[in-house]
Amino acid sequence: MNAPAPRPLPAPTDLAAPYWAAARRGQLVIQRCAHCQRHQFYPRSFCMHCMGETLDWVQASGLGRIYTFTVNRRGANAFMAGRTPYAVAIVELEEGVRLMANIVDSRLEDIAIDKPVKVVFEAASDDITLPQFRLADAAP
Repeated sequence: MNAPAPRPLPAPTDLAAPYWAAARRGQLVIQRCAHCQRHQFYPRSFCMHCMGETLDWVQASGLGRIYTFTVNRRGANAFMAGRTPYAVAIVELEEGVRLMANIVDSRLEDIAIDKPVKVVFEAASDDITLPQFRLADAAP
C-alpha cells in the first residue's frame, strides 16, 4: 500500500516569518506602512504605495469578501488529488488587501463572488499553519 502523498507547503522567507508565526498562533497579520498607514499583502521590504521602508505587522480583522474563485475538480498535485473538488479564492480583506486561500467548511454551491468570508486556520505541519477561509454564514 502506498503512503499518502505529502502536502506541498510554503517555504517561509525571513521577510514573511512574522506572518507564518502569527498563523501558528491563529492570527492573521498583514503589513502596514508607518508613513502612509496603508496595508499591503504579500510581505515586502518597502511600502508599495509610498516606498516607505518602515512597515509594521498588524492583526487583520480576518473578515473579507470573495473577490474571485475557482472550483478545482482535478487536484493540482498528488496531495490534493484525493480532495477534489475544492475551491480556491482571492479574498479581499476588510483592510483592502487581497490574498489567495482555499474556501473550506462550506458547500461549493454556496460559494459566490462578493460573499462574506472569515479566516480559519489549518495546521498543515508542525511548522506551517495555513490561513484558509470559510463562508461567514457557514456553520463552524
